[in-house]
Amino acid sequence: MKQLTQFPRIKTSEETALSIHHLEFAYPKQKPVLDHINFQIESGERVGLIGPNGAGKTTLFLASCGILKPTAGEMFVFGEPVKAGTFNPNVGLVFQNPDDQLFCPTVWEDVAFGPENLHLSSAEVKHRVEEALTITGAYPLAQRVPHHLSGGQKCMVAIATILAMHPQLILYDEPSANLDLSARRRLIDFLQMSQQTILISSHDLELILEVCDRVILLNQGQIIADSEAHRVMGNQSLMESHGLEKPHSLFHHPPGAHQD
Repeated sequence: MKQLTQFPRIKTSEETALSIHHLEFAYPKQKPVLDHINFQIESGERVGLIGPNGAGKTTLFLASCGILKPTAGEMFVFGEPVKAGTFNPNVGLVFQNPDDQLFCPTVWEDVAFGPENLHLSSAEVKHRVEEALTITGAYPLAQRVPHHLSGGQKCMVAIATILAMHPQLILYDEPSANLDLSARRRLIDFLQMSQQTILISSHDLELILEVCDRVILLNQGQIIADSEAHRVMGNQSLMESHGLEKPHSLFHHPPGAHQD
């Protein structure tokens, strides 16, 4: 079966949000989690990252943020090289579990934490916190204790903590995990209106379809496919051969057919 991989030419210009060239990563005494990865994301793109558990998606995110040091290869964020252990304000990571991201006594303090550590003025910090809480619809929660919030509220507050840093690229790791239907819908609506370049890792393939135009399929540390979302996820044999299911919405349903 022909794979749907369409590797673009690697560039490092400021118009390229994320450029990854021959990236490899292995944990000590383990086989590579990422094995010779090449791809790039242009500014303004919304890209879905899919694959079975253990495919290397979270590892790829952590390397892109400089949290993990690659075994080999290069990464660039808007033309600037990613250096392990060095903070880059142009890229933000929203963790799968908001409790890993929220640790202050109030929502306001959590959202202010990033801007304050950028050594911004008090007025600018206040502006950014208000802006991020307003955009995410979390402003009424400003004085609440983060760990008393619902899962959906925590999710939006976690996103607000990243937005307050004004990153141009945001990585979302399983953002809809453990959300109820209404919270999931609010998240999808928010992501569809997002002004940042976004890369979303998720097993929620219907969310990916609604938000992303492009999908990268990762398995066993290698890119299997990189193409239009409907083209990749609509290929049933490709999806099943890599431990995934073709999204229900992509199956043909004859007019009048009953759907449970």
